[in-house]
Amino acid sequence: MDERDPATLSASAVLASPDEPGERMRLSGRVFAVDGITPVPGVVIYAHHTNIDGLYANGTAESEWSRRNGRLRGWVKTDAEGRYAFDTIKPAPYPDLTGPAHVHLYVKESGRQTYYIDDVVFEGEFKVDATFRAAQEFRGGSGIVRLGTDSDGVLTAVRDIRLEPHPV
Repeated sequence: MDERDPATLSASAVLASPDEPGERMRLSGRVFAVDGITPVPGVVIYAHHTNIDGLYANGTAESEWSRRNGRLRGWVKTDAEGRYAFDTIKPAPYPDLTGPAHVHLYVKESGRQTYYIDDVVFEGEFKVDATFRAAQEFRGGSGIVRLGTDSDGVLTAVRDIRLEPHPV
């Protein structure tokens, strides 16, 4: 999370360049306070995911996290209404098929430690079944999303986030 200065972040980021192979996808949503109603501006969200081969590929020497998380990664900071968006591709499951295709999300609230929330996974797809549903931890709310398609044929996924309660 500390690789980017929050002051330089906007509410949207491009993770996958136009020449990245795969189905185009826009992951967006809103961040809400613990009450699930109040939008929260200024929250930093870090996302990373696999490519169409299910690999975290082609990271750079920029940092250990770049090498580990690959090139399909980035940061946003929620706008005044708590909105955020990542323009990317739909990830693939790991090659060993140990889990569903997913997008990892980490949240950084002002004055708090970074924490991860339930991954974004896709309703009705590989391994997103009753067993998966029962094992959800609901960190930040459910990470299971339905894919839609916009008028340009881009997949759409909406993942609203409910911030975790913190001790006072």
